[in-house]
Amino acid sequence: MDHLALFLTFVASAALLTITPGLDTVLVLRTAGLEGRRAAAMAASGIGLGCLIWGAAVSLGLGALLQASHMAYAAVKLAGAAYLLWLGIQLLIHPREALDMSGDFTPPRGQDSFRRGFLTNLLNPKMGVFYITFLPQFVPTGVSVAAYTFFLAAVHVVLAFVWFAMLIAATAPLSGLLRRPGAVPLLDRITGGLFLAFGLRLAFSSTR
Repeated sequence: MDHLALFLTFVASAALLTITPGLDTVLVLRTAGLEGRRAAAMAASGIGLGCLIWGAAVSLGLGALLQASHMAYAAVKLAGAAYLLWLGIQLLIHPREALDMSGDFTPPRGQDSFRRGFLTNLLNPKMGVFYITFLPQFVPTGVSVAAYTFFLAAVHVVLAFVWFAMLIAATAPLSGLLRRPGAVPLLDRITGGLFLAFGLRLAFSSTR
């Protein structure tokens, strides 16, 4: 697969994963509904910065790992494939029935919306695990692994900002759509199938 086709595959896959409801989606929706659009935009900006920091950490680690040991990368690759397969199976067998909007996102005194979004993302280790397992599949041969991995993380952040902008602009209808019976289970099953496909692709891909 050439570089452009691989990149477009990443964009399509990352876009689908971005719109699958998760903690970030709930945070932006609730902030928009309870505190207004400006506060929601600040929360989304904090989430984006957290993603970029995770992306930088993962890209530097992956670059160093690839330069240090092919065997170490193979071990991480197989661990990542197993993790993606496990996630996919869980989403297919046990999809969520609905989007949980009941969580308490009220920040402690002194914390603004930006800090809330930033800490919510930065302190979530699943973000790092996700980047480690997902991004390497879309790094073409012959490029700087660290630089290209961070580039992919930045593209993911741009896609997230587009999605958050849609959430903020249409909080009520989108919130209602995600609350509809069957919407969240369907998205979970689609994502589960995607994780399975990625896991199998990663497991059987050639080691660098």
